[in-house]
Amino acid sequence: MSAIPEPEPARPWRPEDGPSPEVWTWPRSDRPTLKVWSAGAWRYASVMARQNWSDGSVYYQVEVDLRGDTTIRTCLYRWPQPGLKAARKSTSEPSRGVDERWQGNMPQGPRRA
Repeated sequence: MSAIPEPEPARPWRPEDGPSPEVWTWPRSDRPTLKVWSAGAWRYASVMARQNWSDGSVYYQVEVDLRGDTTIRTCLYRWPQPGLKAARKSTSEPSRGVDERWQGNMPQGPRRA
């Protein structure tokens, strides 16, 4: 049994929490990663967004395979917690807006004759 507790997931922001959080994102191809302690192992988690709440707390929204069964889940965690570690920094600067250079085009439907 490990002495490391699994991190507690957080609930999403709600209006009664105060002003909406400041949200930072990275390009899909260059996201930072965290390690999440789950099911007795450190799991890599791709950071989708960082949220800075008005009370000064920081939350990370991540995509992670919590059980090692290839099922990817989206989780929100308050930082820091013993069951979370920084794994990899992004080489890109985070953005508060949508960077359309990093988005793909909408899929095209079948061509009509």
